[in-house]
Order: sequence, then C-alpha cells, then structure tokens
Amino acid sequence: MSNFSRQVRLSSTLIRGVQYKITRSFTTIECHRPSILHKKGVDIIHDPWFNKGTAFSMTERDRLELRGLLPPNVQTEEQQSERFMTDLKKLEMNARDGPSDTICLAKWRILNRLHDRNETMYYKVLIAHIKEYAPIVYTPTVGLVCQKYSGLFRRPRGMYFSAADRGEMMAMVYNWPADQVDMIVVSDGSNIMGLGDLGVQGIGIAIGKLDLYVAAAGINPQRVLPIMIDVGTNNETLLKDPLYLGLQEHRLEGEEYLSIIDELMEALFNRWPHVIVQFEDFQRKWASKLLQRYRNTYRMFNDDVQGTAGVAVAGLLGAVRAQQKMMIDFPKQNIVVVGAGSAGIGVLKAARRTMARMLGNNEDAFESARSQFWVVDVNGLITEEREDIDHEVKPFARKTNEISHRGLREGARLVEVLQEVKPDVLLGLSAVGGLFSKEVLEAFRGSTSTRPAIFAMSNPTTNAECTPEEAFSIVGKHMIFASGSPFKNVDLGGGRIGYCNQGNNMYLFPGIGLGTLLSGARIISDDMLQAAAECLAECMTEDEVLKGIIYPPISRIRDITKKVAVAVITEAIEEDLAEGYREMNSRDLQRLSKEEILLHVENNMWKPDYPTLIYKDD
Repeated sequence: MSNFSRQVRLSSTLIRGVQYKITRSFTTIECHRPSILHKKGVDIIHDPWFNKGTAFSMTERDRLELRGLLPPNVQTEEQQSERFMTDLKKLEMNARDGPSDTICLAKWRILNRLHDRNETMYYKVLIAHIKEYAPIVYTPTVGLVCQKYSGLFRRPRGMYFSAADRGEMMAMVYNWPADQVDMIVVSDGSNIMGLGDLGVQGIGIAIGKLDLYVAAAGINPQRVLPIMIDVGTNNETLLKDPLYLGLQEHRLEGEEYLSIIDELMEALFNRWPHVIVQFEDFQRKWASKLLQRYRNTYRMFNDDVQGTAGVAVAGLLGAVRAQQKMMIDFPKQNIVVVGAGSAGIGVLKAARRTMARMLGNNEDAFESARSQFWVVDVNGLITEEREDIDHEVKPFARKTNEISHRGLREGARLVEVLQEVKPDVLLGLSAVGGLFSKEVLEAFRGSTSTRPAIFAMSNPTTNAECTPEEAFSIVGKHMIFASGSPFKNVDLGGGRIGYCNQGNNMYLFPGIGLGTLLSGARIISDDMLQAAAECLAECMTEDEVLKGIIYPPISRIRDITKKVAVAVITEAIEEDLAEGYREMNSRDLQRLSKEEILLHVENNMWKPDYPTLIYKDD
C-alpha cells in the first residue's frame, strides 16, 4: 500500500466531534463539522464554549438571532487576539514597577475573564504565547491563585465533592453536562505545590493543569473536568477564615478518608469508563498509597510521583549527554537525592528503573543501580539503622558496610555526604527554599564530574533549594543547572550563558495523557512512563546539550507532546495494553508505522478554531 493510500485510510477513520483532516502528500484539506445548538441570542453570547464575540459572521448573526446584540464590525480571530494582547500589554506597562506577585495575579485575572467568556479565544492566546502565559496559568502563579482562591472566586469551574456528599457521588457525576470526558485532574488540596494544606482552594491547580492539557496536548476543552475532593483541612487559618469556601472541619483520616476517594473513583469510571484521572498534590502519606491502590484497576497516574520522576529522569539523561557521554552511561552516575517525600521517592524509583533497564533489567542490575543513590532527608543520610523507615525508602537506605569505611554514619549531614561521595548530581526535592546553602554548594564543588549538575526542583520559586546565580558563582561556570520553577538565564561573562533549565512537568503529563487516551491503554504502566521520559531526553540536539540546555523551550511544547504521545502509544502496543480509541481499534493500531501513529496523534489534537454554529429546536 502506498504512503498516500495509508494516510487516506488512516485519516478516514479519525473523524472527531469537532473536525477531521484528509491528509495528502501535497496538501491538507480541513473539513469542519458544524456544532448544533439548542439556544439563540444572548444565551449563546453568555456561553463561553460557543461565544465568538465580534467574530460572529453576519450570516450567523441572522441565523442565531444575534444581529443588533453585537457591534456591527465583524472581526477576524487574529484581530480579536491582537486586541486582547494590546490590553494585556497595557496592563504590563502600567504595572511594571509594582510587585511581581501583583502583576502576575492581575494577568491571571485578565486571562481568567477571557476564559469565562470565550474559551476558543482563550486557548488560541494561550497556545500562541505558551512560553509567556504557562507560568501564569500554571506554576508558579497558580500557587498564588490557590492561596487566595476564596477571595478570587467569581464563577465555578469544575466539580466539588466533599465528605458531606457520601453516598451521593454516583448521582452527582451526572450533574456535569458533558456526556464525554477524556481527562480529569483531581486533588484533595492537602499539599498544593509545596505550599501545604490549602483545602478546597487547591481546585486552582486542577484547573491550571487541564488548561495545559488543552494547550499542549490538544485535549478538547469540552472533555476535561477539574475536580476538588474536599475532606476538610488542617490549615488553622482557613478553619477560622469566614471567607473560606470549603468544609471548615479537620481532615478525614484512615478508612474514612479512603472510603471517600473510593466512592469518587467508582462514580467517575462508572459514568466515563474510558476517562483518564490524574491525581495532583496529595500529601505524601496518601500520594503513593492511592497510586498503588488504583493504578492496576483504573486509567490513572499521579503527576507528583510519576510525572516529576519522568521529567527528572529526562533531565538526568540530558546531563549525561552534556558530559559528552552516551545515555547508556547513566548507571555510572553517583546521585545525592535530598528529600524523601512522594516526589523524591518517585524520582528514586524511576531513576533506578532506568539504570536497571540499561544494565539488563535483572536482580543484579537493580542492586547495582540502587548503589548509585544517596538519600538525605531532614534527619540526614538514610541508612539501614534508621528507625521507622518508610517502606518505599528502605530499598535505598545505605548499608552499614557501604558507609563505615567512608567515615559516614546514619544521619550524616548533607555537607558530609557531598564531601565524601563527590557525586555527579545533587538533586533537590525537599520543598525547603535555600537548603543548598553556600556551605553545601562549596562541598558539591568537589564533584569529580566533568560537568556536575544541580537540580533544584522544589516548587514554587520560593521553595527552590538554590538560585542559579548562587549555583554558578560557587560551583563553577561549567555546571548544569535545572529547577522546578522558571528562573532567568545567568550572564557568566565573556559571552557565556548559564542556562536555567526548568524541569517542568508540562513536558510530560500532556503527552502521557494524550498517548494513553489515543492508545486506549487499560492502565498506565511503568514502561509507558519510562518511554515518555526517554523520548523527552532525546528531544535535545547535541549542540543544545553541550551548551548546558537539557530541556527544550516551552514554545515547542505541542511538538514535544506529539512525540511523547507517540512513544507512549508505541509502548502500550508493545505491552499489549492498547485497546484502541473510537474508530481506531487495537488491531488497526498494531498495523500503523511510527509515522502513521504520529499522524493519528496530530489528527486527534483539538485546535482553537471557531466552529460553524447551527440552531435546532429541542
């Protein structure tokens, strides 16, 4: 079969609710299906899913009884976008001397108002300016939004389930108007971006994540659902705040807590059996436990545990490449990990699994990989002598005979560990801002690596273990720096730049979600996540990594997401997990080449184009 014939056969099966493509080798023809509405006039203008504002054509204005309800000048989408951007730039100019937090919140408000009135234009602006506005709708500004959400709340977005709804959730899910939901992000608000327990105000993080699913992965915005599960809060300030919007009672614990989450998961998958659920910002004691409880039953994953781990592993592989080595040399890296919370454990397990795969994926390989990690928490170096050690951390505890000859002991300080181990990588997931002090950085300067790497991954910016300026000035100009939140590059003098790589989870979770959706995988396996991380590591050119750039620019996020999705789908097929998506069944998927899988992904990514609207009586 010719390439042209394969593409036509493939495209003919990829008809979506909004649009479909017939792709030829020499041209692309897009055919738009109209959207059928059962409303007219101001009801359409007030519906953000269908409102076009001044872009309604005169024909549509007549057909939908809008003539006279809008200014007479019909504008293009480009003119609308330009008008919005002009207003936003005016705000920036007028507020440029004000506090940065105030400016960021003002931008968020303006973008949120656009979201409330015109979803298509909101996503068109977000996609076109993703590098600039991702930090507004996501980290770090979303952390500020969550802290102030009760005061910022104007219009509900998403769903709220609480402990007061026990026994009603199966019925409640039918209150959501969409018959099809592809992606859900759910949080219990217990550990929002390292800011702690923000209760019901954590809904902001679920909204922000789903905005990126739409912008980066092309998930249809009418098929996403942010959810807050309110089981109370232990934040005493919120418990006393008369403006707080959540339950003002202490958090449920134990079996009571689990029963609420169980009921929610059963209700969600009962109505939407093929939905993907991403868990977000659950506190450490529940994050891993809930992941293990549900991951083999439902299509779900935890971005803090698995997404953070994947992005970190991709960065670690990039750091190896920056040393002018092959990624296969990764198992030789000595890594000190600071922080043993859910994110730290997730990174440890994923990095060890990557090393073990490279070494043969057997018991000896896992043991060899384990020996490359040194884990330090608030109580110092973790060894087998540690009392009440977390069962997930225990495999990484150093054995007494491994450390005694080095002069180290249980609870040894971070500085002591760095001085003795001289690691290639110092990886921070502690959520303690400034933890990598001058003393710590000076100790790390003794690394034997040709290009040592510091990963200050804690969010938001105030929780970063160190700044890039501190790292480059003390460790040296040759080092690699990565962080969880955005920092500006550092001028090292002499025309040299110290690149500040943001290890942003948005590099992976949109592609993981999209790949899982389009493959129809029954579960999200470790190897699917591994394939996503390795794909991200390969997105960088040799010139980029030699400069110290280990993550691609956010402006390429849709292309990166496509590649990650292809890697996830390919792995799901190889593991026999793929069951297909809509007209594309598992057998069809298995027959596709990698190029055809990429076409499959591209044809199923929503784009922010106004559909033709048709009115029809109920």
